[in-house]
Amino acid sequence: MKNNGNYILFSYLICFCQILIMCFPSAVFSAENKDIEIKVVADPGRRVSDIPKISKEEILARFPMEKHREFMARAIANSYKAGVKYKTGGAFGAVIVDKNGTVISDGLNHVVGQNDPTWHGEMQAIREACALLKTPKLTGHILYTSSEPCPMCLATAYWAGIDGIIYGATVADSKKYGNFDDDFIYAELKKPVAERAISEQSLMRPEAVEVWKQYAERKDKVDY
Repeated sequence: MKNNGNYILFSYLICFCQILIMCFPSAVFSAENKDIEIKVVADPGRRVSDIPKISKEEILARFPMEKHREFMARAIANSYKAGVKYKTGGAFGAVIVDKNGTVISDGLNHVVGQNDPTWHGEMQAIREACALLKTPKLTGHILYTSSEPCPMCLATAYWAGIDGIIYGATVADSKKYGNFDDDFIYAELKKPVAERAISEQSLMRPEAVEVWKQYAERKDKVDY
């Protein structure tokens, strides 16, 4: 009887899991590599092209000016840590703040310290905020950065759905004092692909598209 009871309990558990998968497909994930940790996240609900335009006036009206200055001062302090105190990279620092004025994450440039060209202050702040909130979207948040963001960080802010960006120094400032030529990349992106310094060309497109077709058939995929 005890074994029958366990069997019935197990059967109920299986049925419950099947119902869960049918009703909430986006909340169930599996990985071929079992060593990879898969975090269950809510459907972000919008793509990068769905970002609503929020004016700078609306962003500034969100908090009193002294609060904006407080957050920017923190981002600048992070830039000092990165560029002067710890010397982990350029003098770039960032902070992400939610609608309630709570600092969610800090970011420092670690390009030199970690030999990672993507480890900018804004990138670290965005990554840590998303990890903490368990979502790839930061809707309702403001990115404060000590310097005007590079194209990579700006694009990442778009992907994350950041409401707005407030920066201190300009691209011209970081070039004058740090020899960072972000303006070159901005200029490159305006050129036709064939004229850019880094060449691009397509190879094995049909095979690559075949994987996209299989991805399109997934019922549990998340638009982001």
